[in-house]
Amino acid sequence: MALGTLTIRPFRRYLLGQLTSNIGTWMQRAAQDLLVLHLTGNSGSAVGVVTALQFLPQTLFGLTGGVLADRFPKRRLLLITQTAMAVQSLLLGLLTVTGAVNLWSVYALALALGTATAVDSPARGAFVAELVGRERVPAAVGLNSAQFNVARILGPATAGLTVAAMGIGPVFLINAVSYVAVLYGLISVPAGAPREPSGPQRVGPCLTEVLRHITATPELLLPLTLIAVVGTFGLNFQVTISLVAIKVFHSGAAAFGCLSAAYAAGSLFGAALAAHGGRPPTVRRLVTATAVFGVLEAALGLMPGYGTFMALLIPTGYAAVTVTTTANAVMQLRAEPHLRGRVLSVYFLVLLGGTPIGAPLVGLVSDAFGARSCLFLGGIVSAVSALALSSLIAERSRLDRTSQVAGPVGAALPDTPPAGASGSAPSTAKERFTR
Repeated sequence: MALGTLTIRPFRRYLLGQLTSNIGTWMQRAAQDLLVLHLTGNSGSAVGVVTALQFLPQTLFGLTGGVLADRFPKRRLLLITQTAMAVQSLLLGLLTVTGAVNLWSVYALALALGTATAVDSPARGAFVAELVGRERVPAAVGLNSAQFNVARILGPATAGLTVAAMGIGPVFLINAVSYVAVLYGLISVPAGAPREPSGPQRVGPCLTEVLRHITATPELLLPLTLIAVVGTFGLNFQVTISLVAIKVFHSGAAAFGCLSAAYAAGSLFGAALAAHGGRPPTVRRLVTATAVFGVLEAALGLMPGYGTFMALLIPTGYAAVTVTTTANAVMQLRAEPHLRGRVLSVYFLVLLGGTPIGAPLVGLVSDAFGARSCLFLGGIVSAVSALALSSLIAERSRLDRTSQVAGPVGAALPDTPPAGASGSAPSTAKERFTR
């Protein structure tokens, strides 16, 4: 499935452009954390604040980004957002190399980057589905995640070496140049008709419509609930890895880059398996992956040394990307095509929108109780959430089985298969969650 998806030329060009740009993006993320720590004397709270500002627009404008993705050509939107991101990187680089940078300018530019990302994320997710068609969505999501994690391996490691050799400023300038690749990839993709009908282009009660669609579809609502919790409390590695590297192991930029690369290596392996195909993504698989991820993250906070910490980052990264790719694929497959952009905007809202809460909280907990406690507590919350969702699924299944004759509860759970699916509709909630 994955190799067949790569034969689609527009998708292949887009993927290569994204890979090049994301390497630069991960270089900037690593360098930005190091810059904030340098400017503030290793303040974990400041790292949490800059991360929160970068993700705050996702909370404020994420749903608006989904509306724009469904209303306007996604390729055109991506050209605008990617150009804005390149300008942000260029400004941060120039301020840093000239010595004019300060903490407030980093905060402001992080907020600007987050604003562009709030529009970019749902448009990019829906654009991938248009490039490959419905039947290849799981493989495309896996390949897109794979390139993302290849970049996450190469980016921080390259950033660490670049900072050690040249300083922090050049990293931001390199990222600005890397956007040329993704812009070229977007320009070279033909602006033809999408592979799926876009559906009605109404924007009146659009947010009400998509929220009603999500709440009426358990296969959308339950993954969103779990991802909201995990995204807020468990997936804060952008903050926690830098804090552990600097404050616990007292290491430098190169060692921090190696830790980030170890986490990304596990993520890459998980993304590669997702792209390869196999069993279709289900909510039950998402629950299992989240429980495993929570246990691994909690154990990570107990690792005594740098070597054991780095080794456990690999399976933790694998579990984390399994959680996000499974949730992403479930959301794309279960959403109505004409609502996909808005459904994905809600997905990114709950995945990334919790960061403005989680990242400052991680910084405060780190300053008060130590960086390790952030990992342990985040893992416990993630694992407990997975168990709670598993119980909810079982309860829904029980209620559906006992009410099949009367029908009131079962009527609330739609039995109609998604567009393009074959075969009869599943008769119980349990069958819907495990299909």
